[in-house]
Amino acid sequence: MSFGQRLRTRRKELGISQGELAKALGVSLSAVSNYETGHNAMREDVLLRLFSVLDVDPNYLYQDDFENKGPACGPEELQLLNKYRELDTGGRQALQAVADALCACQSDWQAAAAPAEETRQIPLYRSPAAAGYAAPVFGSDFDLIDVTGAVPRGAEFAVRIQGDSMEPVIADGSIVYVNRDPLSNGDVGIFCVDGDMLCKQYVRDRLGMVYLFSLNRDRADADVVLGPDSGRSLVCFGRVLLEKRLKIPGF
Repeated sequence: MSFGQRLRTRRKELGISQGELAKALGVSLSAVSNYETGHNAMREDVLLRLFSVLDVDPNYLYQDDFENKGPACGPEELQLLNKYRELDTGGRQALQAVADALCACQSDWQAAAAPAEETRQIPLYRSPAAAGYAAPVFGSDFDLIDVTGAVPRGAEFAVRIQGDSMEPVIADGSIVYVNRDPLSNGDVGIFCVDGDMLCKQYVRDRLGMVYLFSLNRDRADADVVLGPDSGRSLVCFGRVLLEKRLKIPGF
């Protein structure tokens, strides 16, 4: 279901006519019709009003745009998947336990076989990249720290986070490790928006809208929405290395 289809469905669920929605958003009736058919994209200020009027999280309207489809299954994977589906609940749980044990063993084998890495250091920036807002960092204000086994492989620098908008995944005062790989939808990154440093979850939709989400949805007030014609500056300093890929808030 597309953005326009979800918009129309939610509007009808609330019993709101196109004319009533147009009045609430401060746009014309034809504009609402074009939003629902996908012919026009909304401006940033209209989008923010829309989320409030429809009482939905931004991700609800863009769910299909943000969905991570993942790679297609090969023949062997499909065969295993079909066998899994034939099992009852007990069989599925047993198979999951075996798979978990094999993955754990493989990790141990790989760790034992991996050659010893040379000792190296990365900068830990003392000025916090805020999970709310802070002054720009990435100058000379840093300490060099040794890269140990606790540091994710590929980390190029570290930043101490300030604020609660990324909790519980990233706690206030914790250190995150970052590399400079390009970001994909759902990644957490370190950004500079109009001079303010942010640690946020990144999403870019098909219309060129950029969303910087707080993982703590009680701090949705700290979200940032940037339209392709907003005129605001956005610089990404890198991708935060996390143990697992996160779902976009609201899913």
